[in-house]
Amino acid sequence: MEWTLLEEFTGTRDILDPGSSPETYTTTEVRNINVRFVHDGVTHERPVNVCWDSDGNYDHEATLVRCQEMANGVENKINLGVITNPIPAE
Repeated sequence: MEWTLLEEFTGTRDILDPGSSPETYTTTEVRNINVRFVHDGVTHERPVNVCWDSDGNYDHEATLVRCQEMANGVENKINLGVITNPIPAE
């Protein structure tokens, strides 16, 4: 199982407003980070909640541990056939 952070956590994310012309983005506060998981030819992307330290600050190292824990679950679901739809590689 491999996994990759798809962004750096900043606390905000620019989201495309659907149907906007020209394309318009809205900055939204977030408490998660987008992660790509790859196992046995299946690619699965999902947001993972970030971790905070006792002072309420973003904890990058703890977030990496959480991502690994999520990867273990995603791997199990792929092995069981629960997650099957691969995302085309970029």
